[in-house]
Amino acid sequence: MAETTTGRRERKKARTRQALADAALRLFTERGFDNVGVREVAEAADVSLSTLFKHFPNKEALVFDLDADIESALVAAVRERAPGQSALHALRDHMVRTRTALRTDDPMFVLVESTPALRDYARRMWSRHEKTLAAALADATGLAPDDPAVAGLARFALEAPSIANAGEDPPRTMRELFTLLEDGWAATLLAQQEGHAGQDR
Repeated sequence: MAETTTGRRERKKARTRQALADAALRLFTERGFDNVGVREVAEAADVSLSTLFKHFPNKEALVFDLDADIESALVAAVRERAPGQSALHALRDHMVRTRTALRTDDPMFVLVESTPALRDYARRMWSRHEKTLAAALADATGLAPDDPAVAGLARFALEAPSIANAGEDPPRTMRELFTLLEDGWAATLLAQQEGHAGQDR
């Protein structure tokens, strides 16, 4: 009986959270993020203001409902990779699959890109995943959690989407960035020089 009650409570919380996120996105896209107050979002979702703040710590968080899921997926990509696959390749494939399919006409993308406060929040949110990802990489490689190598790899990997999505072919650019991480700058330059030499022949 207790499990049934707990399950019902969790489903209700999930529905409330989703209703708030949906109402926020609708109001923000219709009227602009800065022109909508959190009280209006709560009223649109038919909940109290205190209930809203139980689910979301601030106004910006209403837009980024999947923060915890994104972090969990990053860690799972490393920890649950296929046998024989390196942590770097697993992370690369995850990034290509999940972070290069952003459509510039998506309402969420337009909202975030057109709102400085949301752009800044998105960047801070993404950076918060760095320590968790570095810990997962340390576990996968046997390096110490505070080793600069895993901290550096985590940071560079999390910065890669912003570079990749600025280009014409984000998946290809993402793979090239991870090749740079794997092989280093000298190897990347050498491969490029060999490519140019082949074209001159």
